[in-house]
Amino acid sequence: MKIGFDVSQTGAGKAGCGYFAAGLLDALSRVDERNEYVLYPAFGDFFWEPRPKACLRPAGGRFRMGPTFRRFTSQKRFFREPPPDFEARLGAPDIIHANNFYFPTGLSRARCVYTLYDLSFLVEPAWTTEGNRTGCFDGVFRAATAADWIVSISEYSLKHFLKVFPRYPRERTTVAPLASRFYETSPRVKPKAVGDLAPGGFWLCVGTIEPRKNHERLFAAYAAWLRETGGDMPLVLAGGKGWLMDDVARTVRSLGIAERLVFTGYVSDAELAWLYASCHAFLYPSLFEGFGLPVLEAMSLGAAVVCSDATSLPEVAGDAAVLVDPLDVGGLCRAMAAVTDDAALREGLRRKSLKRAGLFSWEKTAHEVLLAYRHVVDCSKRLG
Repeated sequence: MKIGFDVSQTGAGKAGCGYFAAGLLDALSRVDERNEYVLYPAFGDFFWEPRPKACLRPAGGRFRMGPTFRRFTSQKRFFREPPPDFEARLGAPDIIHANNFYFPTGLSRARCVYTLYDLSFLVEPAWTTEGNRTGCFDGVFRAATAADWIVSISEYSLKHFLKVFPRYPRERTTVAPLASRFYETSPRVKPKAVGDLAPGGFWLCVGTIEPRKNHERLFAAYAAWLRETGGDMPLVLAGGKGWLMDDVARTVRSLGIAERLVFTGYVSDAELAWLYASCHAFLYPSLFEGFGLPVLEAMSLGAAVVCSDATSLPEVAGDAAVLVDPLDVGGLCRAMAAVTDDAALREGLRRKSLKRAGLFSWEKTAHEVLLAYRHVVDCSKRLG
C-alpha cells in the first residue's frame, strides 16, 4: 500500500496532534517494512507549517515528502478547491491519514483514515477561540459523514464521538492510545529557568496555560496548601503561555503566590525529562482531555501523580495516581497534603507509575493502526 500521512504538526513547537503523529510515524518506520509513505508537511486549510523541512521524515526510501506551498493562501486554495489531479499531486495514495483535525474533500479513490483527538470544543466554548472551534468542528463533522475509518486516541473520545454522531459505523473505528517518548534512561538536563531548585523540591504541572487545563483551581489549591500546611515548595509550570495569560496574572496576584510560581516556557525534551523525574509530585487537574499525554509522560519517568478523575484521564492513570474531582479545590489541596505528608504513599505512586506507563508503547499503537489500514482498503468507500 501507499499511505499518505499528515505530518504538518510534527515540526518545532509540537503539541498534542504533533506528538501523536510523530510518535506513530516513528513507530511505523520500525514495525512496517512493506508499505510506502508520502508525508504531508502541508495539509489542509486549518494549519500552516512555514518550515516544512522541520517536519518528521524517517530515513529510508519508503518515505518521501508530498507537496509544499510557499504561502498559506496557496495551500488553503489547493485543499479547499481540489484540482482535477488532486490525488495524483498527493502521490496517488491508497490511504490518506489525517492527523490535524482537518478532513480532506475531493478524494474519489483514496480511503481516508481520520485521527480523532477530542470534542472539547463542543463542551465549553470558553475553552478555545472562535477560529479554532470552527476549524475543529468542521473537520470532525466531515469525518463523521465521510471518513472511511476513525482512529481515536482514547476509549473516552470514541464514546463521546459516537454519542454525538451515533450513525457512524462502530466497526470502522480503532482505539490507538498515545505512549510516552521518555524512558528511565532518557537524557536529562536541568532547565536554567528553575534556578537552584533541587530534585524533589518542587511541584510540577505541564501544559499550555489555557482554561481547559484548570490552572485557576490549581493555583487556588496551591495557595491553600501553602496556607494550611506551612509548606513552601514552589510550583513549576512548564509549557507555552497560552492565550489568557492576563487572566492568569490577575489570579496569581490576588492569591499572593506570584513569588512561589516558576514559569519555564516551552522546554526541550531533555529539560522536560529532568522536570518529570525530579518533581516532588506531578499535578494535572485538567477539566477535559482526549488522552492526557503529560500524565503518561510523568509516569514513565517515575513521578508521583495527582490528576483529574474526568474524561479520559482515569483511562490513562489507572490505579497509579491519586484521582481528584477537578472542580474541588479543597480535594486537590488535601491530595497535595497527603502526597507530601506520606512518604510511603509517594514512593508507592512512583512504583505504580513506572508499571502503568509500561503498558503503553508506540509499537503497540503502530500495530493497531496498521491493522486499521489493512481493514480500510477492503471496505467500500464512504462518500458522505
